[in-house]
Amino acid sequence: MFLPSKKDLKTALEVFAVFQWPLSVFLIVINVIFVNLYLVAFTSYWPVTVLILTWLAYDWKTPERGGRRVTSVRNWRLWKHYCDYFPLRLLKTHDISPSHNYILVCHPHGVLSHSWFGQFATNGLCFSKIFPGITPYVLTLGAFFWVPLLRDYVMSSGTCSVSQSSMDFLLTHRGTGNMLIVVVGGLAECKYSLPGSTTLVLKNRTGFVRMALRHGVPLIPAYAFGEADLYSQHIFTPGGLVNRFQKWFQSMVHIYPCAFYGRGFTENSWGLLPYAQPVTTIVGKPLPLPKIENPSQETVAKYHALYTDALRKLFDQHKTKFGISETQELVIV
Repeated sequence: MFLPSKKDLKTALEVFAVFQWPLSVFLIVINVIFVNLYLVAFTSYWPVTVLILTWLAYDWKTPERGGRRVTSVRNWRLWKHYCDYFPLRLLKTHDISPSHNYILVCHPHGVLSHSWFGQFATNGLCFSKIFPGITPYVLTLGAFFWVPLLRDYVMSSGTCSVSQSSMDFLLTHRGTGNMLIVVVGGLAECKYSLPGSTTLVLKNRTGFVRMALRHGVPLIPAYAFGEADLYSQHIFTPGGLVNRFQKWFQSMVHIYPCAFYGRGFTENSWGLLPYAQPVTTIVGKPLPLPKIENPSQETVAKYHALYTDALRKLFDQHKTKFGISETQELVIV
């Protein structure tokens, strides 16, 4: 009888760990919508839907008030397999004191931000040992908190809304030792997520600098070498029908609908799983900022430039270790 080897079982667990995350999101959304439509339209149990919506309204602000972290979920063994799939690595260049709060600014976004999820929304890489005394809060779009059950699953990882009120709360009502994880390029950066690309959407992203100045917290640059290599994209003919639709869609909702693809369930097949490529995130030195309650545009621009210089320095110091040529530079758009 054929028995799979330990290596085969390990690979299967890693593939399942990566696949289950987007699958869980999809299944939760579909089930919540259709089950509640069924209850309302075809049964007498419509009060259940009313109770769910009532609770949703009552609990609406929780993602902006620190969320609802569940440590046991962050410690699931599943996340270790998730991180081993690529594998992911998290390295710091300086110790981070728990006596302050921080905004960790992540680059690049990638297509699905696999590295940022695995490294900061789970304890799969033992974040608490790498950064003792630090509590990470991954900040994401408010749309993840619109659907019952999904919002609870997302919040259990320590994820909160990326809104201004959410950041204000975390930086003023949770003491010290908090690290807000912000992927500033956002979905607009997906179009640049191609193997070998080092293009970042940052030039006009100044909100994180303004927030850091208002609270007087340091900014920490972080770069994930390999995140942009996890998927390929089909590039449509510039000016063609599909390309014009992509640009129109982006102008309407600020999301670029890229045609990405990766591998399937077997190593050499085509599919939507990310390539099993190593991703190493380098966390740089905190950049101290003064506390200015109402910073002027000139002040924000000044510290944005300082942050950009610190990011370029971090990238240049480590790029050759990850197969990037000495002459290749960050492209800021």
